[in-house]
Amino acid sequence: MFRYFGFGSNMNITSLRAKGVEPFAARCATLQGWRLRFNVQHFFRHEGGVGNIERSEEPDDRVLGVLYECPDQALAPLDAVEAYGHGYDRITVEVEADNERVSALTYIGMPEFIDDKCLPSRRYLNILVDGARRAGLDSDYVQALMAQPIHHPDDHPPFIPPTGDYPTFNDASLAKYPLYTALNGAVFDMSGARPLHEYLKSFFGGRDMTLFHLKRMDSSDGKESMEEIKQGRLNDDQQHYLNGYLNEYAKEYRYIGRFNYNNNED
Repeated sequence: MFRYFGFGSNMNITSLRAKGVEPFAARCATLQGWRLRFNVQHFFRHEGGVGNIERSEEPDDRVLGVLYECPDQALAPLDAVEAYGHGYDRITVEVEADNERVSALTYIGMPEFIDDKCLPSRRYLNILVDGARRAGLDSDYVQALMAQPIHHPDDHPPFIPPTGDYPTFNDASLAKYPLYTALNGAVFDMSGARPLHEYLKSFFGGRDMTLFHLKRMDSSDGKESMEEIKQGRLNDDQQHYLNGYLNEYAKEYRYIGRFNYNNNED
């Protein structure tokens, strides 16, 4: 077992479970002498910045969050989704919970990913606020989260694949290409991605990421399924969210084909 201090989206149990982590227990905790920032660049520009903590010279500064007790096997998936060693470093901090000091793991942004101009997206901040409320964090702290300025991305036009004769992939054929990834029926080649996306080549490569993204919406209840995707039973908000990512994928990667969710193509 290990203890983990979640201060960002992982305060939200639905978000944490979507990352493959089912904790044994959870309780409110305080990290004294640190401050919450949103200055870690998201891999995709339209998402703005995501949570980070920094040491503060102000003794009254604090970061509130959730202290989880997790099974040992949860560390690997947690490291993977937190981009350990690529966007975040994993450290040990001392937090206060139930009038005792406890050592816990947490993640802080790596210097090359820090951009102090970043602001969180509305989606991301909604997940934090919901998680903080459900965890029972101090109401003043929740109010401060709600007042946080947010990133306003440009609107994305409807994604239209380029014209031409492109191949169709399924799960088996996509898996043969470790630098290809799929999203909502489109397949992209990541081989020419900018250095910031180097980690995503291994994380996204050979996989369809549609369900991954849907489970990270602020409206997610954690029950989204591949069957809904295969049947085209996505609501307008889900389609709008995926359309934004399709546009961003097209900026970062090269469109190279279509993806068949019913696996009828070789």
